[in-house]
Amino acid sequence: MTAVVSLGLAGSLDHDVIRELATAAESAGLHAIWLNDTADGEALGGLAAAAEVTSTLRLCTGVIPFDRTPASGVAARVQELALPQERLLLGVGSGQARHPVPLVSAGLDELQQLVHAPVVLGALGPKMRSLAATRASGALLSWLTPAIAGDAAAELRADAEAADRDRPVAVLYARGIVDPDAAAALAEESARYASYPSYRANFERLGIRADDTTISGTTPQRLADALAAYRVGVDELVFRAITPDGSTVAYRRIIDALGAALA
Repeated sequence: MTAVVSLGLAGSLDHDVIRELATAAESAGLHAIWLNDTADGEALGGLAAAAEVTSTLRLCTGVIPFDRTPASGVAARVQELALPQERLLLGVGSGQARHPVPLVSAGLDELQQLVHAPVVLGALGPKMRSLAATRASGALLSWLTPAIAGDAAAELRADAEAADRDRPVAVLYARGIVDPDAAAALAEESARYASYPSYRANFERLGIRADDTTISGTTPQRLADALAAYRVGVDELVFRAITPDGSTVAYRRIIDALGAALA
């Protein structure tokens, strides 16, 4: 099975920009738009803007941390925004909680009772992947090489099968560029994540560096080769777009390049 390819953006983008990029992503044949949820950029609000101008594009959140927004708050916002749940997928996680497993376990149960959309769990390590396999619709993986992501997805499916659960979806976030001028921004993003204690520990455990997991698709062939490598083993690849200047034009170049690579 070859993974579908989606576009990942920051939830802090202006909603007019999100509307334009969502329309372009749908026209390019991408599967979904994923918006990272941050303190300065609510993913659900951005998805509501994208829903206004699209009809088939899946609408997905990056990890909404339960330590910042409880399950009841996520569900209330979905209802308030009248998000189309037949196109919606919610990504959730523990955030910076001191006791992440109990928080996430309870949050998953509550949220899945309140919404009809599938819920996937941001899973950095094996404990969260096991929880994703047995209590959620799947896992949102990040900062992994293609081979490690494939192994994690296989483990996720095995855990679900052992628990007599439906096959979980394995979604992989990969930071990527198509513009050589964005190389510095990609290196900065990699260094930032490598400085976080939880990510640094995971990179050390896996024996990789953050920049081993990124996509530098700065020529059509390099992009095609990278996409082919990352689409083996997982169900969905989210190309988290990194640009040199954050301009709409730069994001459009990424969408055009992805569309051409998938044509």
